[in-house]
Amino acid sequence: MHKAKGFFATMAIAGLALGSPDALAADRESLDARLQQAKTVECDVQCGDVITQHTKLTHDLSCPGTDEPALRVEGDGIVLDLGGHTVSRSGPVQRDTLGIVVASDSMVRNGTIRGFQRGVQTQGAAYLRLHALTFADNGAAVYNFAGNYFLVTNSRFIGNGAGFSSEIDASAGTFDVRSSHFENNRLAIYLDSHTADVLNSTFTSNEVVVYCFAGSARIRSSTLSRNQAVVNAAYQFQSRDICDEIRFEGSIISSNTALGPTEAPAWKLARFAMLDTLVVGNGSGLTAETWRVYAHGNTFWNNAGGLTLADSPIVSGPQTGIVRANRFLNNAGDGLRVLPPSKPTVIGNLAVGNTGWGIHAPTAYDGGGNVARNNGAGQCEGVTCTPF
Repeated sequence: MHKAKGFFATMAIAGLALGSPDALAADRESLDARLQQAKTVECDVQCGDVITQHTKLTHDLSCPGTDEPALRVEGDGIVLDLGGHTVSRSGPVQRDTLGIVVASDSMVRNGTIRGFQRGVQTQGAAYLRLHALTFADNGAAVYNFAGNYFLVTNSRFIGNGAGFSSEIDASAGTFDVRSSHFENNRLAIYLDSHTADVLNSTFTSNEVVVYCFAGSARIRSSTLSRNQAVVNAAYQFQSRDICDEIRFEGSIISSNTALGPTEAPAWKLARFAMLDTLVVGNGSGLTAETWRVYAHGNTFWNNAGGLTLADSPIVSGPQTGIVRANRFLNNAGDGLRVLPPSKPTVIGNLAVGNTGWGIHAPTAYDGGGNVARNNGAGQCEGVTCTPF
């Protein structure tokens, strides 16, 4: 590979001096502001170039697609601006084709990355900033080979094998995703020893939104609609790996074929939390086998099942937690079912018009204030309910 041609000798903004990973974590907002303000220079970049200064592409790149990257970014604090152009693979499909490899704490923005086995791959970057990018038809859009923290904003992930993925048992970090769109991906987010923090994003027509092999996901103010499955969280390798937590806040989960895939319909994890979320019109209910549960202020409406809570078989002791101020309306089957010996506290919930029980929780703690009426099999079991 050769150096990118056409750089000015003097740059308006020189490379940033970054500190240790701990210092970087404490100063991410400042770093991000500097990256966004960096002034790039238009350059005649060619396939195989190494980017060592702030750079803006002037044309599309169609690269052969080999195990050598189309572009490589080196040097802390470098901004690569695709300038609205596309970096794509022109050759036949191969196993290890690489798009943009980022070997330092840098930013890639404003363009399309298409057709590689790995669209963007980290190789030692503690911080990677991705903005206004479209990832299309890649094996993995963003691949953490060796990295730590990813901040992704205003980006689109369309038709990839995985939106986010990583080297198994060899990498860890955080996928911080904001205001982004995932559509027609096989897996939107794959988690192996990673944390995903998703805000103001949409997921539609994906096979699986979150595959939680090991790690955790927090999804806030987001919409998940018309996906084949929302979460796949199943025990792996005799429970050596387990999803730590799935947490939804202020989101909409609607019209999905199922909440868990056919081969793993229950979410099996250590902790489950859902707050102020609308779960409506899905082709299955939600079953969470977990050690701790916190469900507050949610509405389960017109699903093919309500909410079922059960113990995690890999943790000793019954499930505990709080199920409070939720509404279970017109679901097929029970509105809320707690399987023995689970012992969450059930308080202030409303169950109306479900075809099974309103609330069936024989081993739960009765926190009072539960209301149930017009349910097909009965109103409440294990807790006291009033009709109004």
